[in-house]
Amino acid sequence: MRITKREVVLKIHLVFSIFIVGAVAFVYGFDPQSQFDIHLRTTDEHNFFKAIMGLYLGFSILWILGVLKNNYLKIALITNIIFMLGLASGRVISLFLDGIPTFGFLFGTFAELFLGCYGVWVLSKKLPQSENTDSLKKK
Repeated sequence: MRITKREVVLKIHLVFSIFIVGAVAFVYGFDPQSQFDIHLRTTDEHNFFKAIMGLYLGFSILWILGVLKNNYLKIALITNIIFMLGLASGRVISLFLDGIPTFGFLFGTFAELFLGCYGVWVLSKKLPQSENTDSLKKK
């Protein structure tokens, strides 16, 4: 199985997203205070962060499908764009209303903006307009 340059351009940000979001999911779910200035005290707070972990892992699975199966690529791209730009917009609002967070969250803001914008570029300029992305293998 040969990976083409075109497939790398279309999918590389999904691969980065899978690794980053997958790792962050486990940190949020099991030990957020190890990396962030977060201190969970109640069962509800722990439950909330485990739910976020599940959400992050669920999206990561969808993006894995998009990387491995071209039939899922478009939905993987769309959900990645919404996920990344949604998080980034919330963080930008927080920057203005709450102040500057720790480095991890600040870095996350820029990474999410970059990955979301890259996804928009791929979706609008590089992905074939056809719903069926099987044509990727032929080019």
